[in-house]
Amino acid sequence: MRNYRTGFVLAVIGNLVLAALLAGIWWHVTSTKTTGQVPLAPGGPTAPEAPPAPSQAPLVPVQISPQRMQSIGVKTGAVERKNVVDEIRAAGNVAVDETRLAYVQTRFSGYIQKVFADATYQYVRKGQPLFTIYSPDLVTTEREYLAARQHQEQVAQSTVAGVRSGAAALLTAATERLKQWGVPPQELARLEASGQVQQELEVDSPVSGYITERNALPSVAVQPEMRLYSRPCGCRRRCFKTIWGESTPAIAPR
Repeated sequence: MRNYRTGFVLAVIGNLVLAALLAGIWWHVTSTKTTGQVPLAPGGPTAPEAPPAPSQAPLVPVQISPQRMQSIGVKTGAVERKNVVDEIRAAGNVAVDETRLAYVQTRFSGYIQKVFADATYQYVRKGQPLFTIYSPDLVTTEREYLAARQHQEQVAQSTVAGVRSGAAALLTAATERLKQWGVPPQELARLEASGQVQQELEVDSPVSGYITERNALPSVAVQPEMRLYSRPCGCRRRCFKTIWGESTPAIAPR
């Protein structure tokens, strides 16, 4: 009976010691959270808790020598407000603006006799002679014009109905044909004043500009669809534009 009582007392004492130990541990943990210290080792001194790491590293000034700044191309300047303009350098070709081109063509067939504007990129002025041309069709029409004019003068006093009107119609038809072929007014005036057929017709430049294409050569047969000269109008620099990335003949305006 005494052995059971002794065992009971020892069990009670063990429980009290265990409870005291648990209470000490709880108090120690509570005091650590309150003071912000953590123990370095069980039963040893405590150390302050480390602060939280910052979200971004602090900036550190950097010093660069003038030689290094020059080698890497660093430039400094005063702060100012202005429009920013970027310069772009690229390869290109100067070409003629097609909206300002003028072409020289005849409306009748013939043969070129003399050429006055005989060089590409030559500057010619409006009204300057380009070449002379001989056309059998043009010579025949001029002869018909002179014959109709002479016939009109002969029947001017006729009293027969329709004779004068018929002669006038023939003269008008020959005149209109010459105008439709592009014969200049001064040639018509010369033909009417002299009464002589001219074998060669002089073709003048319709505009001022630089010759960019020339097919007018002596003794060359000419057809209405043949382009004899190409050149821009007389505004010179405005007739030229730069075409990037295209292969076109370069023309430098003067």
